[in-house]
Amino acid sequence: MIRFRDVLKNRSFLLLWTGQIISNFGDRLNQMALIALVYKKAPGSTIELAKLIFFIVIPVFVIGPIAGVYVDRWDRKRVMVISDVLRGILVLSIPFFVLIFKNFIPIYILVFLAFSITRFFLPSKMAIIPDIVPREMLLMANTLSDTTRMIATFIGFALAGLIVERIGAIKGFYIDAVTYFISALFIANMVVKRMLSNFREDILKTREAIKTAIRKSVWADIKEGLMFIIEHREMRFVIRTYFFLMAGIGAVSCSMIVFVQEAFGSVTRDFGILFMFLGLGALFGVMLYGRFGQRLEKEIVILSCLLSCGVFLTLFAVIARFTQSAWPSGAFMFMLGFSAGPIEASLRTMVHEFIPQEARGRIFSSLEAVIHLAFLVFMFAAALFAERFGRIWILLFFGMFFVAWSAKGIFDARAAKTRAGYTQ
Repeated sequence: MIRFRDVLKNRSFLLLWTGQIISNFGDRLNQMALIALVYKKAPGSTIELAKLIFFIVIPVFVIGPIAGVYVDRWDRKRVMVISDVLRGILVLSIPFFVLIFKNFIPIYILVFLAFSITRFFLPSKMAIIPDIVPREMLLMANTLSDTTRMIATFIGFALAGLIVERIGAIKGFYIDAVTYFISALFIANMVVKRMLSNFREDILKTREAIKTAIRKSVWADIKEGLMFIIEHREMRFVIRTYFFLMAGIGAVSCSMIVFVQEAFGSVTRDFGILFMFLGLGALFGVMLYGRFGQRLEKEIVILSCLLSCGVFLTLFAVIARFTQSAWPSGAFMFMLGFSAGPIEASLRTMVHEFIPQEARGRIFSSLEAVIHLAFLVFMFAAALFAERFGRIWILLFFGMFFVAWSAKGIFDARAAKTRAGYTQ
């Protein structure tokens, strides 16, 4: 029986795994430093935070479809090393741009470039594992990689928040740049089984593939995927749930950050700690659902979890606003994450179970487009509303919306099941 320690004895995987932890922490440090930078320039501004998040998310639309073409044709190890080095250089440039320019436009450009490069790094990291571990270790390697990423993300947010709060955003960017360079060094020392052709030749071979992907494949696949979704009730439920879920996350994201800053009096420390509680709750929720929830009806699980999310989001907003106490607020964030954890797993499983294998890529492309569009639109709308009426009202509104919408969904699902039983 293969165990985690057996996988870690593989030198190349150990280097990738260690580099992943360091790089993941660098990502969290980068995000916290950016939040602190926005706070320094425009304290309490949800609009400025929305602009920042926009330039973090938009590469998913612009770069994501193209990056996959490159990753499949280039040397993945080389892509990862170059990506880390370039991200380190870009992050290292941010403090100098802050000193030279008075507005945020150059910073937004650097952020866009850095997260665009991330769109190349992430698929390369996921695709390279079969090239460095034997087939019999593949499942355990993926499990270890995913689990470590989740834990490192949660703890990384808390540590990054504390570090940036103590040393400031500028020094945070310096440390972040160093983490990317160290990650590149680890990855560069991996031994990969398959090496592709030279860099210049790959560029020439890829040019036509990129044009085709942009002109035909990407948008045609998204359109075909949307048509499939519209025609099937189960997929309409999935896309509707994804839309409302990501709309809520987008709307709450900026308001939550500013709300925590104002309620607890810190720029990044308390937000990082609360996000750690949220992440740990999500991890335990997924683990428990995976262990005991396989026989439960997925649609009811999703709606029940969304209802719980609405309850705990509302309770968190009230408790944090009126008590300004970290521990009860952290407990409600843990329960919010615990409730949210099974939702994503259930939605993806419904997609996997319902659609044919040859259509999954198109369906997931459509889902990515819809949910990120919902995220961006509602993020800006909520940021404008919060600037005028207050952040807590955004949290309360979406908390109560999730409760009402989910309760109605559960009632409708039960009623439909009862009617089906009568007709039979």
